[in-house]
Amino acid sequence: METADLILTNTRLAPGFGPDRGALAIGGGRILYAGPEAGLTHDGSRRDLGGRVVTPALIDCHTHLVHGGHRAAEFALRLEGASYEQIARAGGGIVSTVRATREASEEQLYQQALPRLKALRAEGVALVEIKSGYGLDIETELKMLRVARRLGMGQGVRVVTTFLGAHSLPLSHKEMPDVYLSDICIPALQAAAAEGLVDAVDGFCEGIAFSPEQIARVFDAAKALNLPVKLHAEQLSHLGGTALAARYGALSADHVEYATEADARLMAASGTVAVLLPGAFYALRETQGPPVAAFRAHKVPMAVATDANPGTSPLTSLLLAMNMACTLFRLTPDEALRGVTEHAARALGVTDCGRLAPGMRADLAVWDVGDPAELAYRIGFNPLHTRYFEGQEC
Repeated sequence: METADLILTNTRLAPGFGPDRGALAIGGGRILYAGPEAGLTHDGSRRDLGGRVVTPALIDCHTHLVHGGHRAAEFALRLEGASYEQIARAGGGIVSTVRATREASEEQLYQQALPRLKALRAEGVALVEIKSGYGLDIETELKMLRVARRLGMGQGVRVVTTFLGAHSLPLSHKEMPDVYLSDICIPALQAAAAEGLVDAVDGFCEGIAFSPEQIARVFDAAKALNLPVKLHAEQLSHLGGTALAARYGALSADHVEYATEADARLMAASGTVAVLLPGAFYALRETQGPPVAAFRAHKVPMAVATDANPGTSPLTSLLLAMNMACTLFRLTPDEALRGVTEHAARALGVTDCGRLAPGMRADLAVWDVGDPAELAYRIGFNPLHTRYFEGQEC
């Protein structure tokens, strides 16, 4: 028998495995075997999990964890009837977070973001995407990405970074989007790539942000640097961002409440994942949900994420995001679980996690539940028993 570092027995493996008792063999930080105990051909130290459910460790594939300050006052304004667009045009929204983020030091940003990361880790998350986009100048965009890289060290969570310089316009360029892209955004992207700080490139394609033609300039710059792209698209209106993302072979199109069936066909052809963000939908009290039926019909993978940010989704619970995706968007519990595991990994272009299969990283979550559906069913309850990061319990 081949020897494993650890064998986990008497467990249910999900998603993708039935209710029969299963086992996992782990060696060198990777899964060596995942399946029925009867098929196990490894020897090694065994741990009986008492029938608990094991899933891949969860993945939050869309967050803005690094930022200065908060926007609680805007929460009150929205309750009084102000729209997201009205707040943004009055100098609030993203621009107010830009001010706070510019003023904060790297250490302050790190200390503010760390509790948010720990909240996700406590729910079985082992991979998190973190975006820039609250700097809107070269220095602060790089500062945010450096903090994100640091957060991925020594916390038992992998961090992948996304450059989001095309998030909004700073006050200095309020009526000059093309000048901003030429003088600040694209040079900041090039500087970030030179420092090895960026894994992918994002943009906000919306009437209050950038047009498809302007985002195309950013995507061209990303492609010149051999960086994959993704896009905030069709969140508040249908501007054509999803079609643009598909044309560029984007990893994902995110939000997509106003996407159409034609968009779903394009995404299916390009392999672009639909990232659903029910936290923002809930916080903004939106009424038009994403075209889930069209995504199903055309076999577009659907990921689910928190969109953790200070203004429109102050959410740091991926389990709650799963419940919201089911309740608000009518995903099934199985779709929600796949949305925070294998489909979330695909949305990040990551191929070594998100599934229970030989060769995958042994990033695992062990749950005190009798059925995987409980992860999406319960509200405000964390049933995590333990987690493994590269095969080590932590």
